[in-house]
Amino acid sequence: MSFQLDLIRDKIECFEAESIKALEEKIQSQIEVNQAILLEVHNISHQMHVSEDGRRFYSAMVHFKVK
Repeated sequence: MSFQLDLIRDKIECFEAESIKALEEKIQSQIEVNQAILLEVHNISHQMHVSEDGRRFYSAMVHFKVK
């Protein structure tokens, strides 16, 4: 019987929230989780959208790579 582990080398995660603070908290929480599997942040891109009724919506994509 053979047992082989494959490492995750790249991972892209998407986040969304109604406030920038909530978005930052979600991202920071996931950074800590991914550090446990030896991934670090490679790149972050983010956007903000304002709806017709004036509500703001924040989104981000975080690219994690192996250390």
